[in-house]
Amino acid sequence: MKLGAHGFFHPSTVQSGLRTLGLVACLVPALLAAQTPTQTSTTITLDADAPAHPFPHFWEQMFGSGRAILALREDYRRDVRDVKQVTDFRYVRFHDILDDDIGVYDEDANGKPILNFSYVDEIYDGLLANGVKPFVELSFMPKKLSAKVVPHPFWYHPNVAPPRDYERWGQLVEAFTQHLIERYGIDEVASWYFEVWNEPNLDFWAGEPKQDTYFQLYDHAAAAVKHVNSRLRVGGPATAQAAWVAAFLKHCAENKVPVDFTSTHVYGNDPPMDVFGTSGAIPRNEFVCRAVKKVHHEIEASPFPKLPLIWSEFNASYMNETDVTDSTYMGPWMAETIQQCDGLTEMMSYWSFSDVFDEQGVVKKPFYGGYGLIAEGGIPKPAYAAFAALHHLGTQRLSLDSDSALATRTADGKLAIALWNYAPPDGGGKARSITLQFEHTKAKKAAIWRADGQHGDPRPAYATMGSPIYPTRDQLRKLRQSAAIQAPEQRKIDHDRLTLELPAQGLAVIEIE
Repeated sequence: MKLGAHGFFHPSTVQSGLRTLGLVACLVPALLAAQTPTQTSTTITLDADAPAHPFPHFWEQMFGSGRAILALREDYRRDVRDVKQVTDFRYVRFHDILDDDIGVYDEDANGKPILNFSYVDEIYDGLLANGVKPFVELSFMPKKLSAKVVPHPFWYHPNVAPPRDYERWGQLVEAFTQHLIERYGIDEVASWYFEVWNEPNLDFWAGEPKQDTYFQLYDHAAAAVKHVNSRLRVGGPATAQAAWVAAFLKHCAENKVPVDFTSTHVYGNDPPMDVFGTSGAIPRNEFVCRAVKKVHHEIEASPFPKLPLIWSEFNASYMNETDVTDSTYMGPWMAETIQQCDGLTEMMSYWSFSDVFDEQGVVKKPFYGGYGLIAEGGIPKPAYAAFAALHHLGTQRLSLDSDSALATRTADGKLAIALWNYAPPDGGGKARSITLQFEHTKAKKAAIWRADGQHGDPRPAYATMGSPIYPTRDQLRKLRQSAAIQAPEQRKIDHDRLTLELPAQGLAVIEIE
């Protein structure tokens, strides 16, 4: 706030004014407390016969995860099962399947490639055994195949250099893909996706110039995948900050390069200048879907206007913000993202499903602002409860004019409504009373799933324990219990009305029957 210029006053006037200001200073808090409501009220009219459109659960079909080698860990696989239980997700995406840690590529003394797919098989077998398919990110570069070694700053330092021989890179991709067909069969692998690299517009790609050399990398990889079998799906450019899509599709069209889907990323706190070319502030709860809409329009204006858009990374923050990704903020944020992105993308991949994750190093404590739905030690976070609640939404979305409600119809004809009370991460916001007024329905009861500070949030229990850096096994058990998904609350609907109280950052999903 800027201060204006002040005039000059007689000293007695100043003293009198100060006394008056002192009195006002005493009275203002009391007046505000008396006049400012601690809760707001809203009534939303929901017509059960309103027009509807298909509403596939695009937000819970795929999740990102820590690098490939972590998929061999039992806690990773346990978290896969736990997230699968509440979302039934189908795909997982991670970096580094070609990294030297996986042991895929080596060369003999004469420079002849030696390939080893043992760890690849264990990784993918583990996913499939738990009902999840790979969204194959072809990354990063084996050191013996690279033009030079360029370690990325991540704790595990993947090599992000271009290949010394693009033909040999294509041969590696082809041999890798052929092995997958031989092990899992064409019908299975044809249901997967192959994405070339990760965020080549940032420091994950050391080719120069970045865009031209990435296109070269993509061309050889896409040709190799298609050479194995034309049914396989390949795409890119897997960029950060919704970048390069128009140029990438133009390149593919002009050079007749295969492309089956477009992929890119954005986070809710990315710099607006980098994504939109503007310096103006964009609210975190609108940022992701504005970027999705931008890319959606770029695809429509491209030579491939019907190409599927897969948003292969997103979250509310790319930083470790405990009051964002570890908090109840994620429930309303996800609900608003789902509401705004509906119809613009085939799948969105939340980064990530688990904090079995080591890009910044070995996890040092359970709650550090990690990206996952599940914290270290298998502790479900509030985001886990939010995804569990939102899974109960239906597959048809009803027309509804509201910025805090989303109405759907399930396959068996029930109404399922999400209600939320968005508040910023800093803890501001008031509780909210929301009354649903139903029209054209004879429903008499409601089942309610909640995600808020009292439902699915282990942090109060963690604080009571003294916030231990290394919780004991008994403490971990209690933390998991405190965050466990509860049975839905049962309520009666009186005179076609239902009123719910939502705390700030609260989310509820109501099934009506």
